[in-house]
Amino acid sequence: MACVLSLLMALVLVSYGPGGSLGCDLSQNHMLVGRKNLRLLGQMRRLSPRFCLQDRKDFAFPQEMVEGSQLQEAQAFSVLHEMLQQSFNLFHTERSSAAWDTTLLEQLCTGLHQQLDDLDACLGPVTGEEDSALGRMGPILALKRYFQGIHVYLQEKKYSNCAWEIVRVEIMRSLSSSTSLQERLKMRNG
Repeated sequence: MACVLSLLMALVLVSYGPGGSLGCDLSQNHMLVGRKNLRLLGQMRRLSPRFCLQDRKDFAFPQEMVEGSQLQEAQAFSVLHEMLQQSFNLFHTERSSAAWDTTLLEQLCTGLHQQLDDLDACLGPVTGEEDSALGRMGPILALKRYFQGIHVYLQEKKYSNCAWEIVRVEIMRSLSSSTSLQERLKMRNG
């Protein structure tokens, strides 16, 4: 019995140690869902972005913080999780459902939720001492400010169709960056 417990403990330590990360390999399916989410966002277009040029806004996406090579693995997973969570929150509202085709919107929210579940498995194992509150505060805080700016913009524009179109294009851009980051993480781990 003691031998079995020792073996189980060793397996747990190896899985959570620096060499391995239990459940932390972003599956090919996770990547496919991310690409599908981008396609869904493209299909959700209701207006020509040219029609909404007067509503354009620079939301100051923190690209360097998201795509920067200085991100540690734990920080990268936290950044990806925050981006997906904020995107999910944005599109999973009553006001959002009034602006989009509900079938496409439901598929998008389901895909974002699936990606969040995948990342939840990664957040536990890789977070540790190197992922202190100070270590991830910068990128996470920058993302929260970025999404707060999007929410304020939608409120100021009274959730108009053009405002949602501008936001749709912006979220496509940010999720595209997150897909690039996920692919880099996959290459590091795989």
